[in-house]
Amino acid sequence: MGKKSDSKPSGEKLSDDEYETALYDLQVELVKFQRDIIANGEKVLVIMEGRDGAGKDGTIKRIIEHLSPRETRVVALPKPSDREQSQWYFQRYVPWLPAAGEFVLFNRSYYNRAGVEPVMGFCTKAQTEHFFDEVADFETMLVKSGIQLFKYYLDISKAEQKERLEARRDDPLKQWKISPIDAKAMEKWSAYSKARDTMFGRTNHRLGPWTAVHADNKKQARINIIRDLLSRSDYKGRRSILLKTDRRIILPVDNALLKSGALSN
Repeated sequence: MGKKSDSKPSGEKLSDDEYETALYDLQVELVKFQRDIIANGEKVLVIMEGRDGAGKDGTIKRIIEHLSPRETRVVALPKPSDREQSQWYFQRYVPWLPAAGEFVLFNRSYYNRAGVEPVMGFCTKAQTEHFFDEVADFETMLVKSGIQLFKYYLDISKAEQKERLEARRDDPLKQWKISPIDAKAMEKWSAYSKARDTMFGRTNHRLGPWTAVHADNKKQARINIIRDLLSRSDYKGRRSILLKTDRRIILPVDNALLKSGALSN
């Protein structure tokens, strides 16, 4: 893999007014999108992965802010119980999958088995390998059952992660975000990079492609993730003019991307 730069593109800066205007327009589109999901009995699953501090929580918050709480669910599962640890790995996630008319977002997901678990020593190499053997088949079954699947990985630079994690410790409103795993994020930076690249290489498939997101600029990342999600969906009243993504920020994962050095290392 080629040499990677610590300085990553983040797109043009948005003023607060530009950001709020763009976000409002896109949230209106999200309401239209959900209206069609409900009317047509569609099932939508968004997987949101990424480095610690990359902005998953803030992105999800903006996506669901004006959606129907009855048909929208955010799933962020805690540490598995002893009983769950004895189950088939994917079993604890199955009850949370969307039914007809539902829009579900996984704030971290079964991809823990490809990232935080092996990096932190929470699973064995054999368990991770078994996960890789099964995940594409599992997702293929989901898609063939009618679930629309979107997979995003938010990537940030090491300097940006350091700044954000330090800000958490100083902000009394963000104390709930602090965990022992955060303290290891910087120490294990390279291990997380290697795990991410392995995950992309082993789990990027035709029915479940990954999209990487340069997320150093939070506003641009949020706006472009919503644009990408909506641009890949068909719904009544869609204003395509609002949905053009910045390809410096939204990066479909393929072999060329992995070899390009475009992701943080």
